[in-house]
Amino acid sequence: MSHILTIHTHGPACHDITAQVQALLPAADGVAVLFVRHSSCSLLVQENADPDVRADLLDWLNRLAPRADTPEMGWVRHRDEGPDDMPAHLKAALLPVSLTLPVQAGRLLLGTWQGIFLVEHRDHPHRRQVTLSFLPG
Repeated sequence: MSHILTIHTHGPACHDITAQVQALLPAADGVAVLFVRHSSCSLLVQENADPDVRADLLDWLNRLAPRADTPEMGWVRHRDEGPDDMPAHLKAALLPVSLTLPVQAGRLLLGTWQGIFLVEHRDHPHRRQVTLSFLPG
C-alpha cells in the first residue's frame, strides 16, 4: 500500500504531518516508510510539544548553512533559484529525507513527545510530496 501526501509550505518551517500519516495507516502491524520527493526539504522525527524546539532547530540550521547572499557563503556556486537555493540543499543533506517507523495495530509507535515533521528549507511557497508506503509485518 502506498500513498502520496501533499504538504503546502510557505517558507522555512517544521510542518507536523503526524496526523496525516496516521490517518492513512491500515489497522495492522508493520512498518511505515516515508520518503520526501524533493532535494531542498527534509523529514524528521522531533519533539511535538514545545514549538521552541522547532524554532531552535531552524535557527541552528541557518547558522550551519546561511543564505548564499551572506559574506561567509561567497563560495556557493549554485544560486539558480535565489540565495536560499544551495543552503536548502545543504540542510537537506544534514537531515533525513526518509523515515522508517514501526506501526502496531495501525498506530505509529512514536514516543510521547514525538511527531513527524516535513522541514521546509526554502523561502518561497512549495507544494511538497511525501510518499508513504506501508509494509505489513
